[in-house]
Amino acid sequence: MPTPPWKKPTPQSGSKTKLTPASIAWAKATAKQAGRRYPNLIDNMAAARRQLTAELARDNANDHP
Repeated sequence: MPTPPWKKPTPQSGSKTKLTPASIAWAKATAKQAGRRYPNLIDNMAAARRQLTAELARDNANDHP
């Protein structure tokens, strides 16, 4: 069974993802659907993953004519 994210140490290197206002709104909506008042670590991680996937897809679409 993998270690949960809240028990792992914070990575010291690598790129950090600043959530856009749209990603923050998505995380808040996800938390509200789950019955929480505020987004937790898992909501924010999912929003960041979703944002990075969209950015990569957009970059790949721009690379190919």
